[in-house]
Amino acid sequence: MDGIFLRVIIMMTKLLSLQRHQTDYKMKLNKIKPNPDNPRVLRDEKFEKLKKSLIEFPEMMEKRPIVIDENGVILGGNMRYRVLQDIYGKKGEIPDSWVIKAEGWTEEQKKQFIIKDNAAFGEWDWDRLANEWNAPDLADWGVDFPNDWAKGGDDMNFDEFFKEGENAKKKSDSDEIELTISIPKSFEDKLEDIKKALQLTCQEWEGVKVL
Repeated sequence: MDGIFLRVIIMMTKLLSLQRHQTDYKMKLNKIKPNPDNPRVLRDEKFEKLKKSLIEFPEMMEKRPIVIDENGVILGGNMRYRVLQDIYGKKGEIPDSWVIKAEGWTEEQKKQFIIKDNAAFGEWDWDRLANEWNAPDLADWGVDFPNDWAKGGDDMNFDEFFKEGENAKKKSDSDEIELTISIPKSFEDKLEDIKKALQLTCQEWEGVKVL
């Protein structure tokens, strides 16, 4: 409980510190327009994590600013904009350095940027994350773990996750592929009969197995 209380005090102190410097801020949030065609959504849990990140580490906005076009419409950073509104108020002000204007772009270029800015081109190196980072911190910072594995907070099991990953890799490296079939639930009592029928059918193909 003391640890949670201390974290709340630290976050409130940082937030108050940010608000005390409002006089240095020049860009009014109500001059920025959210993009109605933004294809990304932010769920409540992710919203709170992003808000926490921006309160604790506002300097990141200087390195990853909101991108707007010449009309003030957001091309990149809609979620950060929503969080900043929640922190500073809809008529609040933020540093100019937190916003960058992309001028002279065609509509096609703007559309491309909106998608490419949100696309996830890379993949996490899970081994490196496990060895060099703390799992609860990663989850707190917004890293998406598999749903059935990441909900444990401090109890997250990296070892079990990587074991599953190794098994999947072995399957992908083998000279076999797996085929999954689905049947209507109404045939549930016929599973064994269907399995036997498949086994008989597959006998003519050497190496094909029905498990």
